[in-house]
Amino acid sequence: MIHLTRDLVRRWLDALLHIDDSPERTAAAFALGVFFGFSPLLGFHTLLGLLFAFLLNFNRVAVLLGVYTNLPWFLAPYYAVATMLGSELIGIRVPPDFRGRLGALFELSLFHAEFWQRLVVLVRPLLWPYVVGSTVGALLLATTAYHVALAFVNSRRRIRHLIHHRKP
Repeated sequence: MIHLTRDLVRRWLDALLHIDDSPERTAAAFALGVFFGFSPLLGFHTLLGLLFAFLLNFNRVAVLLGVYTNLPWFLAPYYAVATMLGSELIGIRVPPDFRGRLGALFELSLFHAEFWQRLVVLVRPLLWPYVVGSTVGALLLATTAYHVALAFVNSRRRIRHLIHHRKP
């Protein structure tokens, strides 16, 4: 009975995780996760990654690994650079004295409506640069992630093949 249950669980996990996917599909799953991890849809990346993994029948673990390559200490620098890239691409300049106004904003309490009202007024001109820049960045990173993941999966499979087919 336990053996039957273990086999059933193993088959279910293999189907869910797509262990036997081609290297290209596994790399594509990882790249999809990287795209959502660095997209402008910050906060929805896990949900979107899993939704698309199920819709495209991709390896869910590979997608989640890609989604979580955007670690917390990458967030601020990545989105700041991406927003600046977006502003260059679409020709929108950062508001004058942005840094000073942002610093002055944090002299207010986060718990007062005035802080949030001023924050919206300050960052509103940067919405489209943020969307464009982080989308372009996410596409570039996903393309790179696909090629790196494909090389990694292929090398791991070659090593596994050599180990299992080595003559004693």
